[in-house]
Amino acid sequence: MPQPHVTTVRMRRLGSELRKLRENAGYTIEQVAEHLECSPSRISRIETGKAQPPKQREIRDLLELFGTADVQTRDTLLQLAKEAAQPGWYNEFQDVFPPRFGSYIGLESEAAELRHFDNQLVHGLLQTPEYAREVLQTTLFGEAPKTIDRLLELRLARQQILDRMEPPFALWVIMDENVFRRPIGEAPVVRGQVRRLLEAAEAPNITLQVLPFGKGAHVGLDGPFSLLGFPEPTDPDVVYVESQAGNAYLEQPHQVNRMTTKFNLLVASALDPRETTSFLRGLEKE
Repeated sequence: MPQPHVTTVRMRRLGSELRKLRENAGYTIEQVAEHLECSPSRISRIETGKAQPPKQREIRDLLELFGTADVQTRDTLLQLAKEAAQPGWYNEFQDVFPPRFGSYIGLESEAAELRHFDNQLVHGLLQTPEYAREVLQTTLFGEAPKTIDRLLELRLARQQILDRMEPPFALWVIMDENVFRRPIGEAPVVRGQVRRLLEAAEAPNITLQVLPFGKGAHVGLDGPFSLLGFPEPTDPDVVYVESQAGNAYLEQPHQVNRMTTKFNLLVASALDPRETTSFLRGLEKE
């Protein structure tokens, strides 16, 4: 069975540059597909960063077709293609990736900033092993224990990004009070998770906010979402929305701008970080 493709920042950047070269050269996707003897959908997926990394020979053929003579441009794109083809640390877990989630892991591992809102659960990067296991066993009922163990291992491996120094990584999470009023697991699990959040709140690269019930209706009532930002200014932000109907990656500027505004409105409605710490300490006593 073929392994699911993992979208990376390099694949998105490579695809974007190839699309610009194609458009500047006046070629259609269909003409490029005919030249490479592949389907137009393959070219479209390459340009959106959603295909398997193209081979070096394919890149050279495209650069020849587009008349790209600039040596630096050619070398940069060939290097991007080479780097995009390199397996990431997460490749060993591809056998248990949920559909389309592999692309999220690829993007998350290269992000410089992650902003997230949730009204159901603590974000995976902040979950304790006990809490994470409860979530996985409950939501993936019927899965083999071995699969649950592998997914838990993957979730904990993702958390290493919180300690990454180069490039630095920043996490900003807003949680609806509902996250804490629905106990996940027995009291020791809940208590351990609250303590983990209190520890995280002290980290200089982590910002936590709680949105209390008392604020009433808010713009996040329609569910969780994440905003991923990247080290290079030329790499646009991505919005990730997970649902039962499938995971969505929103990349159009108007979509990203709308969700950025939405997150900022949630920031303004939620308790500030100091008030959030007080809220969590109150939960710990409860």
